[in-house]
Amino acid sequence: MARPDLVPVPYRVAERAEQSPDTADIALDPVSDPLPPFVPGQFAMVYAFGVGDIPLSLSGLDGHRLTHTVRAVGAVSRALHGLRPGTTVGVRGPFGVGWEPPASPGGDLLIVAGGLGLAPLRPLVRAALAAPRRYGRPTVLIGSRTPGDLLCTRDIDAWRAAGTRVEVTVDRPDGAWQGDVGVVTGLLDRAEWDPRNATAFVCGPEVMMRATARELVRRHVAPDRIQVSLERTMHCGTGHCGHCQLGPLLLCRDGPVVTWRHAEPLLSVREL
Repeated sequence: MARPDLVPVPYRVAERAEQSPDTADIALDPVSDPLPPFVPGQFAMVYAFGVGDIPLSLSGLDGHRLTHTVRAVGAVSRALHGLRPGTTVGVRGPFGVGWEPPASPGGDLLIVAGGLGLAPLRPLVRAALAAPRRYGRPTVLIGSRTPGDLLCTRDIDAWRAAGTRVEVTVDRPDGAWQGDVGVVTGLLDRAEWDPRNATAFVCGPEVMMRATARELVRRHVAPDRIQVSLERTMHCGTGHCGHCQLGPLLLCRDGPVVTWRHAEPLLSVREL
């Protein structure tokens, strides 16, 4: 049998939903035998036949169905973004280290997302709502470039309806925006959480993750209770090509999720 980490397994596009003008959710169902189970925070290599493959985090897990949130920014992502239901793609995985539930359940769960970083955090929010005793009480803080770029708006409404504290801020408001304006760290004072027993999960642009993690440490969250999802160029997904190396880490194998205790000294080195 072919190894699913080396040979793409056929999946068919079951649903496609627009998130923004350049971003869409692509739901994939296995054509025959599914890949091994994924956990929130892991990623797959998704292949658009005749174009190429790219790493995509899981933004939704429902049985054997895999959902990816794709932003059209390059040749492969544009091809995947434009797929219609019924199209077949190739998928390899699961790859990498996912979000690790708190070691001591019962504390606060702080989820901080910037831009497209909300996509790989969405399965974590859903898991926390489904198993609050395991994960703790979630608070979700979201930063978006503009109101039109905000992702997962239906999910946000559902999370709020379920009693979850969700705060949103944008960098550039439009005339209809009535919410917060500014960086996502400005929402920390609005959140209901106790730094002494909180576990934080952070995903977004690297500058946003650095600023957020440093502010959390300043507020006395232990670095090993802050998890970030790092991104580098990934070609193979199996730890062989070395393109995703960050210091001693190969992020496709040792990440993408790592604790801030491990990430901080690496991200402090210029151009590493």
